[in-house]
Amino acid sequence: MAVDDKHISYRIYLVAVFIFLMAIAIVVKLTNIQWVEGDYYRKLAKQRTVRNFVIPANKGNIYSADGSLLATSIPNYEIRFDAKAPKTETFEKYVKQLSDSLETVLDRPSDYYEKELRKARANKNRYYLIARNLSYTEYMKIKGFPLFKLGAFKGGIIVEQETVRKHPIGKIAERTIGYDRIDPATGVEVGKGIEWAFKSYLNGKDGKILKQKIAKGQWKPIRDVNEVDPIDGYDVISTIDVFIQDIAHHALLKQLEDYEADHGCVVVMETQTGHVKAISNLGRAEDGSYYETTNYAIAESHEPGSTFKLVDLMAILEDKVADTSTVYDSHNGVVKYYGRSVRDSHNGGYGKVSLARGFELSSNTVMVQAVYDNYKNNPSKFVNHINSYGLNKTLGLHFKGEGRPYIPQPKDKHWSGVSLPWMAFGYGVSVTPMQTLAFYNSVANDGVMVKPQFVSEIKEWNKTIKKFDVEVINPRVCSPETLKKVKAVLLNVVKKGTGSKLYSKDFSMAGKTGTAQMNYGGKEGKSALYYASSFVGYFPADHPKYSCIVVVHKPNTSKNNYYGADVAGPVFKRIAQKIFTDAPSTNKIKQLDSKIPKQEISYDKFDKESNKKLNQIPNLKGMPGMDAVALLENLGLKVKINGFGKVKNQSIQAGQAIIKNTTIVLELS
Repeated sequence: MAVDDKHISYRIYLVAVFIFLMAIAIVVKLTNIQWVEGDYYRKLAKQRTVRNFVIPANKGNIYSADGSLLATSIPNYEIRFDAKAPKTETFEKYVKQLSDSLETVLDRPSDYYEKELRKARANKNRYYLIARNLSYTEYMKIKGFPLFKLGAFKGGIIVEQETVRKHPIGKIAERTIGYDRIDPATGVEVGKGIEWAFKSYLNGKDGKILKQKIAKGQWKPIRDVNEVDPIDGYDVISTIDVFIQDIAHHALLKQLEDYEADHGCVVVMETQTGHVKAISNLGRAEDGSYYETTNYAIAESHEPGSTFKLVDLMAILEDKVADTSTVYDSHNGVVKYYGRSVRDSHNGGYGKVSLARGFELSSNTVMVQAVYDNYKNNPSKFVNHINSYGLNKTLGLHFKGEGRPYIPQPKDKHWSGVSLPWMAFGYGVSVTPMQTLAFYNSVANDGVMVKPQFVSEIKEWNKTIKKFDVEVINPRVCSPETLKKVKAVLLNVVKKGTGSKLYSKDFSMAGKTGTAQMNYGGKEGKSALYYASSFVGYFPADHPKYSCIVVVHKPNTSKNNYYGADVAGPVFKRIAQKIFTDAPSTNKIKQLDSKIPKQEISYDKFDKESNKKLNQIPNLKGMPGMDAVALLENLGLKVKINGFGKVKNQSIQAGQAIIKNTTIVLELS
């Protein structure tokens, strides 16, 4: 018995020792956690229960010069359904009502939604998509539907919100407005246009707030000194005028479609300020439609062809090596330099003509002789003029991707005997349409070359943060005497030269046509050769307010022809005339009491229509939008319009009975 008691005592001692050692180990571990690893675990606990959340800043808007909204940020909502969240009795009670309600907002029948909701319930789908890309109004409406109004835990509604950038005027000037976003493939921020160039002003600065995790996975804000409020982005006021932009866009689009061209661009610039009032860049898709993809006016540097001849004329007159009256023989339309021929577009040439007349007729032989004869012994003198006009370097625009010009220099290794004569008619050089426009604009602006600008100021509400003043590139491109002669010749190009098809006795324009062969040195040979047709100038010619350039690449030559006067010229003329005949406002009211026939006919037509006692929906197609709205509202209808201009389509067709307070949607163009 004594032996058993002794064994029991040993066991008790052994257990006691073990417990004692365990106690010591626990104390050591607690001490280690508290004092040695304490900072690490405290930090870990804080990371899991307290976190900094970003408070996104509101991005600024982009406005046009006339106050129209070009780009804005709006909330975009996506609604999903947690099919396991509602109880069975709750789901069965409301599923039919929810399906009926969804039918009223979305585009599918009630039966479809009921079937899909039940299917999601059976499959225990906790993230079933109901709808995406919803506006705030649509989101609030769906949020109040049966079942969903019970909330996330009882009703299963899941709402996800993101901010999206919208262009209220649609695709017009889309490439110039641009974008600023994260590339999903690389995670790198990318962008184009005004959005990218002025993102430091538009984006603002995100704020931050500390939150603590509480029950049910929710986070409660912790208000402390570390909270940083977001700073909203500033608004950018662009120089774009929506009215002029619309005219330029559609004028270019029509010509590209008529000639089935590959791509083209048009820029309208305010003469004195350099403010770009309109810019359109359209490229042809595989289906034949046109859309904005590349900013050709800024990025595409290419041989300009005959529009470059203004450089010849200005340099020659400035150096007084010849005058506008100096006569040159066109040699039956062909002259040769180092075994290579320069030809006039007119077979047989133009005989013996003055330098001015050679320019007006865009004679290659005349202009090349004038340059080569006077500068062959000192080509640097001629090239220095080009450099002084700024055509050998970029304009330094805010946009990235500006095309780089190329002007051969006599000291370059690529300079050859034909470099000088080829430069004289716009070959062997490369400039962007925007550079060419800036040069011609300097003539319209009395010799002052200004930098093209796309943004006039940065604003915070009504407070101006930064104003972009006129930036002078060259205060005097030539003497007043040279300028006077150049202006006269550019005017005669339209009056009696290659641009004579554009002439109007009621409206003066000045400028220069251009037709350049492109890709003539390609490996594919003649099959790859195509033409670029252009026209650049200003209007009105006597007191220029706007300058404009139009370039159309690869017009279908089988349609008619490919000359600048025929392809690009009509776009220039259409823009110039519509700006000054259809402008909604002018600085000076002329002939206030006189009646304008066009307005009188329009008014009489509207008055006749509005006074009819109609009991049927009238045919509104072709009617100005505002007239159509007034007419329909007088008939007791509610009107919703999309776009601006004249009525293209109407949701309720002509001839249907009028039902008071019915909404009719008009699509304008």
